[in-house]
Amino acid sequence: MIDPRLLRTFLAVCREGSISGAARRLNISQPSVSVAIGQLEHALGGSLFDRGRRGIVLTAAGIALFERSERMDALLREAEEAVKLARHGVAGPLRIGGTPGALVSLVPAALGRMEQGGHVAVHVLEGSDAHLADLLRRGEIEVAVVTTGIEPPPEDISERSIARDPFALIVGRAHDSLGPSVALPEIAGMPWVLPHAGGAFRRQIEALFLSAEVPLPLNVIRCDSLLTSKEIVRRSERVTVLPRGVVAAELSMGLLRALPIEGAEITRNIGIRMLADRSLSDIGEAFVDAMLKGI
Repeated sequence: MIDPRLLRTFLAVCREGSISGAARRLNISQPSVSVAIGQLEHALGGSLFDRGRRGIVLTAAGIALFERSERMDALLREAEEAVKLARHGVAGPLRIGGTPGALVSLVPAALGRMEQGGHVAVHVLEGSDAHLADLLRRGEIEVAVVTTGIEPPPEDISERSIARDPFALIVGRAHDSLGPSVALPEIAGMPWVLPHAGGAFRRQIEALFLSAEVPLPLNVIRCDSLLTSKEIVRRSERVTVLPRGVVAAELSMGLLRALPIEGAEITRNIGIRMLADRSLSDIGEAFVDAMLKGI
């Protein structure tokens, strides 16, 4: 059995890139770090680092241990928090990641349904598809809520679609005369707000213009913040394309309008990603069930 304290020292060396950096991070002496790494290498029967002038480089064995050590570290921290929460009658922790649009579409309502059954502790992180995959592998999140069905997930990650959300042209009060539907060629010359990052969300919007054989707009503010994008549209003559679920609150209050785009029936699939070789915890299953109840 590997001593968890040795693994945490190993992780510190990996994350800091040096023995000295790990010593500072852990607030212990450099010789203590070196001894711990030596003990770990002896226990495992092989070298974990190649040491050179440019610092340390993980060996193949070191890489394998690093990936699993990150999961172990996350699991130990989660176990400590779970025990503390349980003493106060709180379920969790549940760690969720997601892309901005997917999170706002499903997660708030699902968490509201979960809280009807008791108190829960939840951590919600926002990121790109690639960043979320990394967080899943490191055990930092259990579930990623993302746009699904655009491209196959990595081999070690499974994907499940849960809901569908149609795209629409989103406008503010400056365009009260538009509607009840619009054709993309007629509005392409307008000022726009569109996403900047090259994720699934942007690819779907670009596919919308390609399918209509309309050039991408040139008068564009590129913005990856949904909150900022919606506020720009509300306060200006700029328009954008978003799934209706992303602007549900603003639509219900009359702050924004959603207009169907003629001849462009594009719908976003929203779902979850998780590690293919890992089952969801009880609270993770409860979260997915809560999302399904809203469909």
